[in-house]
Amino acid sequence: MQFTVKDWMKDVVLFAEPDDLVQDVLAAMRKRYVNSVIVRKTADSPEFGIITSIDICDKIVAQQRNPTETRAREIMNSPLITVQPGMSLLECAALMKANLIHHLPVMDNKGEIVGMISATDFLMVAEGLGTGYKDRSLT
Repeated sequence: MQFTVKDWMKDVVLFAEPDDLVQDVLAAMRKRYVNSVIVRKTADSPEFGIITSIDICDKIVAQQRNPTETRAREIMNSPLITVQPGMSLLECAALMKANLIHHLPVMDNKGEIVGMISATDFLMVAEGLGTGYKDRSLT
């Protein structure tokens, strides 16, 4: 069975502004139970960025930076690696592996971010592979 990114992505994406304090970004991530946030493009920050829970660990905690004094733009990863909704899950997983990343924003053909797919989403995909997708709750 061939699935696409659109079949498994989350279509609710959390956004932050480049000048938001990391403390506020963390609070929003915790409140929404998500492990990544997209940093919006602005006039002085013309590329989307992404902050993940790994970035918080590596760039805030491990470096002992104060999240109340650090801006999102200082720790975001940019430019983004993105996928299209129609990409196959196999291609998506290979892209994650090749780039050593766990979160991929889904971008439509207008350049808008319309979803997010993460390594966590592949837990259900892997479970479905093992059952032949017989359990309808997996699709």
